[in-house]
Amino acid sequence: MDQAKAWTRVRGNLRLSAGQRLFDQWLKPIVLIDGSDAETVRLGLPSPFMTNWVKGHYAERLLMEFRALLPEVRTVSVETVDARATRELAAEAAEPVAAATPATPRSAASGERPRFDSRFTFDRFVTDTSNRVAFNAAKALAEPGKPRFSPLYLHSSTGQGKTHLMHAIGQAFLDAVPDATAIYMPAERFMFEFVRAVREKDTFSFKARLRGVDLLMIDDLQFIAGKESTQEEFFHTVDEFMREGKRLVIAADRSPLALEGIEARLASRLGSGLAADIKPAELGLRRTILDRKLEDMPGAAVPGEVLDLLAARISSSVRELEGALNRLVAYAQLNGETVTTEFAESVLGEALRGSQRRITIDEIQKAVSSHFDVKQLDLVSQRRAVAIARPRQIAMYLAKRLTTRSLPEIGRKFGNRDHSTVIHAVRRIEELRGTDSEIDGAVRSLMRQLEA
Repeated sequence: MDQAKAWTRVRGNLRLSAGQRLFDQWLKPIVLIDGSDAETVRLGLPSPFMTNWVKGHYAERLLMEFRALLPEVRTVSVETVDARATRELAAEAAEPVAAATPATPRSAASGERPRFDSRFTFDRFVTDTSNRVAFNAAKALAEPGKPRFSPLYLHSSTGQGKTHLMHAIGQAFLDAVPDATAIYMPAERFMFEFVRAVREKDTFSFKARLRGVDLLMIDDLQFIAGKESTQEEFFHTVDEFMREGKRLVIAADRSPLALEGIEARLASRLGSGLAADIKPAELGLRRTILDRKLEDMPGAAVPGEVLDLLAARISSSVRELEGALNRLVAYAQLNGETVTTEFAESVLGEALRGSQRRITIDEIQKAVSSHFDVKQLDLVSQRRAVAIARPRQIAMYLAKRLTTRSLPEIGRKFGNRDHSTVIHAVRRIEELRGTDSEIDGAVRSLMRQLEA
């Protein structure tokens, strides 16, 4: 095989591994310069800038590709030659390259046009003071033109909207710049693909694919903590994106300097862009999110008081909040039920109890004794007077509703009573709430007080 035929094969391999856009921009202009030395391959480019870039990024790969086909090759020289000469040489070489390596469809080039979730757009992201900085920064980064900052580092606890914003950035940027390329991947996938590339001795393709796109987004960065080789590669990827002024978005569960097991120099790089935190959603925002979510559920009827209940009780995660509403509506529609507060509590009991502040039985007893002006000691005594028995039943009812204690445990907290006594008290108060407005009002008031 002569150098011309080898170059045809090498170009085809580069096109497949680097992706169409990177190939067209940097590698397609390369031409083979005729030379009599079998140990040296001379390649030409029309400008010093392109020559330096290819030398810095592809010199090692080019030598490896040629030596695989021509073992006698010892050197690949990348030179700057006259632009007219490169056009003539490129015209001569165009036909055999096209025949040997048919064009790769954009969708198959290297996953450079990811499928973003159409639900996660900027229009669907509800904002308030807890997330407005992150939202505005994400919108700014998605605008065409030179980015004002990069990287953008989003951090918050799980389920607060980081992934939503990343999908929104990707969609908005690709809509604004249709020819642009983007990659979105979790950090675990970054690690997996890098390790596989190392194992297959093809890290060049991995690096070229990621560093060749216009927008790179890595989610859940905390999962590469302690992985030194992966962090080393990620550091160089971040460094190159910053040096070239390209868009980079990182998301994690805490700020760069608070990440455990992350190298100091990587944390420093990540913090040198714009770090925007998303705080847990306040009650008002959670309620608005539920209203917006309900708009996407045609035919779903959920009373305002039920939405109030969900917003008040589920505060740890927006994702969990939306999931609770989905589950509630699905159960109601599948069973032909009407959504009420009682129905919501029966369907979402664990979710509602698990997300609220841990209330103790002692707190309940103190609140009930204060409300009804009885001694807390009376609630655990054997006295059966109505003035004592009814507050005791309410306290047991609240203990069942607001704590995760078992029936026997509740009984022991009320003077070592049997669990059947607790069951009777819970059922009795449930009945009275439907017929006695004073009892219902007292229970509601105590629940608000205890949950505050």
